[in-house]
Amino acid sequence: MRTAYIVIALRTPATKAYKGKLRQVRPDDLAAAAIKGVIDATGIDPAELDDIIIGCAFPEAEQGMNVARIAAFKAGVPYQVPCQTVNRFCSSGLQTIATAAERIMAGFADCIVAGGTESMSLIPMGGNKFSANPGLVHAWPETYASMGITAELMVEKYGVSREDQDAFAAASHQKAAQAIREGRFADEIVPVKAQICGLDGLKMKCSVEQVSVDDGVRADTTVAALAKLKPAFKANGSVTAGNSSQMTDGAAAALVVSEDFLKRTGLQPMARFVCFAVKGVPPEIMGTGPIEAIPAALKLAGLSLDQVSLFELNEAFAVQSLVCIDELKLDPERVNVNGGAIAMGHPLGCTGTKLTATLLHELRRRKERYGCVSMCIGGGMGAAGIFEMV
Repeated sequence: MRTAYIVIALRTPATKAYKGKLRQVRPDDLAAAAIKGVIDATGIDPAELDDIIIGCAFPEAEQGMNVARIAAFKAGVPYQVPCQTVNRFCSSGLQTIATAAERIMAGFADCIVAGGTESMSLIPMGGNKFSANPGLVHAWPETYASMGITAELMVEKYGVSREDQDAFAAASHQKAAQAIREGRFADEIVPVKAQICGLDGLKMKCSVEQVSVDDGVRADTTVAALAKLKPAFKANGSVTAGNSSQMTDGAAAALVVSEDFLKRTGLQPMARFVCFAVKGVPPEIMGTGPIEAIPAALKLAGLSLDQVSLFELNEAFAVQSLVCIDELKLDPERVNVNGGAIAMGHPLGCTGTKLTATLLHELRRRKERYGCVSMCIGGGMGAAGIFEMV
């Protein structure tokens, strides 16, 4: 079997849905910016691409019509290059990398752009027309449990306190704020030109701004401030807007290639794709997904837990992250060292590629070898991918 390599992984800034500077940027344009960023950074001829695979959790409206194909055209990729859109909810962006790598490892492709995009400003959670299957609702209503309720059910099952959740959330903001101050995300971000329009009195006023920084991070967040927030999903619950991931807009892309392609072009890879695993869990406690997926990925990789230097564990909710860290016996000092989705947001179908970009750049900065990206998935699943720095 051949080896698949990641040459580069880049992302747009992640900005707050409805309020952030990318709120009026279409998701196909965000994806195009990420794709073009990868092409420009590597200098590859886009005509050499065998495929473009983009993840999206709610592929409809502005991110419908095979959003990968539209984004590719917007990025200047010739029509001869095929494209596909993938949906595995929160792990869509990691799934695209795995799919690209598996095709390369099997010998069916040599050069693929994989990524993800999501505008939570333009496409609401659940899509524009949610329509549950009546038979499944009757037989197994938990399959449609809202994400917030699944988090509250984890609070009950694992006995996680409100104080611990808020402390975890505050730490996420503090770590992310420090990372931004120190410029740790600069090399992984592709700036995006955003046109922002709004009413100025009775007139429409528009301005164009180049966005290059994540805007959801609140450096002044404290446990005391978070403790004042009311429960967001359940009366007398403990899951709040402050200890949950932010709704966010963003896109990301990675170039996945074969060793033959590297030799032919002279490109230097960042990392080797090691393996990917996805597992199912009860949908009403979907947050436990990484507890099953990470050990499965480690087994495929032939690695022990202590050989993995860094984990990017998507912070869907503070309780979900705390339970996964505790159940897997992860070292908190190796998890989300630059903050996570509570501070920087969770742009659904983009997140897996976004976290991969952050992981690989941080592994390179620290001169570490192995890293893992993992997340829970709506509907009751978990995914994990392992990468080795080259």
